[in-house]
Amino acid sequence: MTEKNESVFDQTEEKDQTTNDEQSVENESVNQTDESTEQAQENLQDDNTEDTNTDVDPKDEEIQQLKKDVQENEEKYLRLYAEFENYKRRIQKENQTMRTYKSQDVLNDILPTLDNIERALQIDGEDEQFKALKKGVEMVHESLLNALNNNGLEKIETEGQAFDPNVHQAVVQDDNPDFESGQITQELQSGYKLKDRVLRPSMVKVNQ
Repeated sequence: MTEKNESVFDQTEEKDQTTNDEQSVENESVNQTDESTEQAQENLQDDNTEDTNTDVDPKDEEIQQLKKDVQENEEKYLRLYAEFENYKRRIQKENQTMRTYKSQDVLNDILPTLDNIERALQIDGEDEQFKALKKGVEMVHESLLNALNNNGLEKIETEGQAFDPNVHQAVVQDDNPDFESGQITQELQSGYKLKDRVLRPSMVKVNQ
């Protein structure tokens, strides 16, 4: 009976020893696998580092620098081109404005003469010689106006027109039942425009 128990005990010890040995082998195998994996990763990193170091070619660096220089020069050119185009358009606009209003100074100098002629035409007389003189002044006035109109001068409309502060200057207020409120009843001094620019507003009497 005792021999039988010892035999069973020995078998159990042998079985436990075998299991322990197998676990040791398995653990050792896992450790070896982990070490192999770590070593492979290190080798891969080393290979990548070596590849990176060996792949950098001075010619490639020079090409990249040349591309960068070309791009910077192209951007500078585009900026300069845009600035030049803006300058050219500005000069063209200024030249067009100068051509349009080139006669402005001369016309401003002539306006007082027109005023004097218009005042002279308002004088009445019964003498035949006076009437002939007045007729001649009217012809000169008409001829001068035609010449000025051909150079862009335009007289501003007044009587019967609605008052416009952009082209009219109200100097007197009127109370005339024949006109609506805000209408111009009388022109006191002629106003003129050059194209769309007011040279001088008309002095007018406005109905209240």
